[in-house]
Parts: sequence; C-alpha cells; structure tokens
Amino acid sequence: MSEETRSETYGELAAVGPYGVRPGHALITLVEPHPGHEYAYNRWYEDDHYYAGAMAMPWMFAGRRWVATRALQELRSPEKSAIAQPVTAGCYLSTYWITDGRYDEHMKWTVAINKRLNRDARVHHHRTHVFTAFQDHEGTVYRDGAAGPRDVHALDHPYRGLVLQVIDTEGPRHRTELLERLRSRELPRRLAGSPAAMVTVFRPTPLPGDRMTYVKQVEGIDTRLTLLWFLERDPRDGWHEHFGDLGTLPGDLGRVELVAPFIPTVPGTDRYVDDLR
Repeated sequence: MSEETRSETYGELAAVGPYGVRPGHALITLVEPHPGHEYAYNRWYEDDHYYAGAMAMPWMFAGRRWVATRALQELRSPEKSAIAQPVTAGCYLSTYWITDGRYDEHMKWTVAINKRLNRDARVHHHRTHVFTAFQDHEGTVYRDGAAGPRDVHALDHPYRGLVLQVIDTEGPRHRTELLERLRSRELPRRLAGSPAAMVTVFRPTPLPGDRMTYVKQVEGIDTRLTLLWFLERDPRDGWHEHFGDLGTLPGDLGRVELVAPFIPTVPGTDRYVDDLR
C-alpha cells in the first residue's frame, strides 16, 4: 500500500515550501445546472465533488458554496453581461481559498485528479461553467478595520450572503489604476455603514492547457478584477439601498460586467433547489 500511495513522498513535500494561512489564490466557479438536473447536480457536488474535487486537494484549505434563487437572480446587473448570458445564468457559486505560494502545486494536482474523476465517471456533465477561474489575491478591504474576522476566515464565518462583482478594464494600466482607487477610496467609502464586512479583490490567472475540455479558458487575464463582498445580512435586505450602485464605477476606469448576489447553501440538504427557476 505504501508503494502504491507513495506515502514517503508526502513527507518530503510537507517539509518544504510555503505553508502560511494567507489566501494567496482562489478558485471562483459559477455553474448552471441544466434544466431538469438541478437535484442531481446539487447532490453530486455536495456529496462528492466538493470534497474529492476540491477540499481533499493539497493547499486548498477553505471552501463554501452559495446559491442564487430566482429572486436573487432577478437582482443581477447589467442586463447585457459579458460574463453571463443571460445575466441570470449560474445558480451555484463555489469559492475556495488556496495557500499563498502554492498555486502551481495545486494546479498540478487538480488537473490530475479531475482527469481521474472523469475517467471514473465521477463528473456530472449536465452543467455549464458560466464563470470559472483561478485567481490571485490582490487585497482585502475591511469595513471595521482591525475588528472582526479576517479574509482567511471568510469562507468559514457564517456570513449571510455574498455578492460577486466582476469588472473589466481597457488594459493592464487601467486595471492597476482601478485597483489602487478601489483599495484606497471606493471600497472604504462603499463599505462604510453597509452590511458588507469585507471585500476581497482578485485578478484571474490562465487555466493550464491540459485542463478539462468542458472548462473554457479564462478571459480578461490582464484586464479583469473579481470582487467578493461578504455580507452580514441577506442580500435582499436593503439591496437597492446598499448595493444598487455596484454597477457603476467612477470616471472611465472600467465597466462592471456582473453584480450577482447569493446566499449560502445548507450542506447536506436540497434547500433552495425548488427556488432556482
């Protein structure tokens, strides 16, 4: 058995390289189960794929699933989105943190395990990847300064909701300028007095060439930012008051291509599946 699992190699790997707790990278994946397959998809993802295809992997240390009921889907903007066509596409969002400095090692494992899962008929194909990207962490802005949970806790803390915001810019320089303005001015201003406790900011990284064929290559590598707003209240509570302006940016720094609210799933249940359509 030790020869088959190469257990001695695990000891060697654990002894070298970064092993901090900072979420240096993330996997953010928005998926639409095909009509009529919602229950089967939810059970497959929760009962198998969330663990075997994600949390059991090296250096992926936190994860959480989110769901958009029809009522939440109807709050999305803009109507014409470069991310989701139609903008309501993508019922389920999964978010995962990856240890800083361990992206390359994790990617080698995830490509290999997903090929194995597919070969072993443990992949649910009645789904569409609307927005799936590995991302590098560019910063976190907190509403309450040093008080409260940090970004490392965000996927374990019982937040009541999450807003996915995706922004496209004209080019790398514009993205750098937007990122600086968001961190220094716009995000602190918008967080003040809002139900959002923090915003994590990421930029996408390209998927490897040997990825699974049903996952398309990431767009906007040099121009896009992905923001996750972690909410202490249900996003429907005061949505227009607190988040109605997330679809706009100051000046000509970029275009918001998606603003999408979610609530957390209840692991081990099919709660909300009847509310997706």
